[in-house]
Amino acid sequence: AAAGILCYVGAYVFITYDDYDHFFEDVYTLIPAVIIIAVGTLLFIIGLIGCCATIRESRCGLATFVIILLLVFITEVVVVVLGYIYRAKVEDEVDHSIRKVYNGYNGTNPDAASRAIDYVQRQLRCCGIHNYSDWENTVWFKQTRNNSVPLSCCKAALSNCTGSLTHPMDLYSEGCEALVVKKLQEIMMYVIWAALAFAAIQLLGMLCACIVLCRRSRDPAYELLITGGTYA
Repeated sequence: AAAGILCYVGAYVFITYDDYDHFFEDVYTLIPAVIIIAVGTLLFIIGLIGCCATIRESRCGLATFVIILLLVFITEVVVVVLGYIYRAKVEDEVDHSIRKVYNGYNGTNPDAASRAIDYVQRQLRCCGIHNYSDWENTVWFKQTRNNSVPLSCCKAALSNCTGSLTHPMDLYSEGCEALVVKKLQEIMMYVIWAALAFAAIQLLGMLCACIVLCRRSRDPAYELLITGGTYA
């Protein structure tokens, strides 16, 4: 169950990142998500090893289980550290790339970056970088010469909005940069909290395995009789 949840968190980060990747050039930000998916896959295998070792009361199997859990625990701590590092870098990365993306907007024959801008403005209910007036400085605005912004800036409740700057009340007033930064930081926090939660599960798993190991070594009832009259 823990492995499945971890893989889901990692996949969610990848899918969500794809919607905002044009605003974020540093692909290394996905490293925590990659590690989370890898840990989730490994955790499933580790769980099977732990179950088999416990059922068979194998000291070697339980010891291996504890060692692997310790390695996974260390990996999850690394994920938390990387998550905080990249979360702090989000604002600088977005600020560096968002102006270039907006300036390359092409509403006539929209490319992937242009579609990403329209998607973000509708999804986050924002317009422009800091507000809708930022569109006046873009190449697209100067070429169209109709004193209007993309229709994705129009409030969802309005059906007759044309994006004209003469009716600013029809447009979203908040800029997209702050909201994109907030969204990406929230995504990274999902990774951090998932890693912390399952690091706690790893500690519990190691504790339980160590208890079984101690009982196995001290209690004669745990010793298995082997043919020939000797004890394990």
